[in-house]
Amino acid sequence: MHILLYFVVVLHVFVCLFLIGVVLLQQGRSADLAGAFGGQGSQTAFGPRAAANVLTRLTTWSAIIFMFTSITLTVLYQRSTSGHSVLGGDKSAPVSAPAKPGK
Repeated sequence: MHILLYFVVVLHVFVCLFLIGVVLLQQGRSADLAGAFGGQGSQTAFGPRAAANVLTRLTTWSAIIFMFTSITLTVLYQRSTSGHSVLGGDKSAPVSAPAKPGK
């Protein structure tokens, strides 16, 4: 069980780094020099739409894998700790009978 947990942790870290890289590589709308002045002419001739589609798909799939590994890590960690609770060792105060009123 621990080997699977370590494998998912390593996969999760790689997916995190890949997701960060893919998001940083993406270009925002009108991110070039012409977009700063309100023009849209520089992207019409060659247009980076094919690259944008690949980056969008990579971002989508890496986000899906990231969420799946996050949920898997939560489930695997819960099973590996075998249900220990923070309040499991809590000892409550002894219950005493109410004091009788004096005569």
